[in-house]
Amino acid sequence: MYILIPDDAVFFAKFQSLEEPLLRHLHRLHSAGLDSDDERIISDAYDSWVQVLLKLPLWSEWHTASKSADHVRGERAGYVLYSPRGDQLTSLYPIEVTAADLGHLTACLDLFAGHDQARRAIPHQERAEGSADQPRRQGALTDVFRRVMEVLLLPPPQGLLTTLRHVVLGETVLSVTLPAEQETEYQRFCEDIVTILSAGDTFAYRSHRAMYL
Repeated sequence: MYILIPDDAVFFAKFQSLEEPLLRHLHRLHSAGLDSDDERIISDAYDSWVQVLLKLPLWSEWHTASKSADHVRGERAGYVLYSPRGDQLTSLYPIEVTAADLGHLTACLDLFAGHDQARRAIPHQERAEGSADQPRRQGALTDVFRRVMEVLLLPPPQGLLTTLRHVVLGETVLSVTLPAEQETEYQRFCEDIVTILSAGDTFAYRSHRAMYL
């Protein structure tokens, strides 16, 4: 199946931030010497996380500190997207993902959410000393994971997806201008992405929305 991923530093930062906690959970379970269902679920999710990472648009450039300041938004990824009025838009990229990878990631999110719920059910006075902030940290991780998965599972507008799937990326930078009806689809889709990733923080939402609209 194809999904549309934005050339968006907010999305990539949240997606990339999942690596450390996934590995930390795996290390903790492995160190305990337990061949548990939790370890299998998280291990499958990490493998699927890597598979999706490798398909993200020019993921290697996002964490390259030496990126040129002369890059124009969208050009480094092989094409520039324009509105019918000639305004440059944040590019979207079709990537093909498997239902199995999305399923592994969803199962891991459900596992983390279940652990959060169980922790919240423990009376505060019974929690180990020094771990009072652990539920807060774990809850923040689960929230980021949930937002990332909602973007990955967001159904792309079919007309927009069809148009962008025909864009062949190469050494020559292409210009793609959306027709009016697809610009409407684009605006709605991008608004959904911004809302998913940044809702709950007014400043972050406004700054993020300015990247698209």
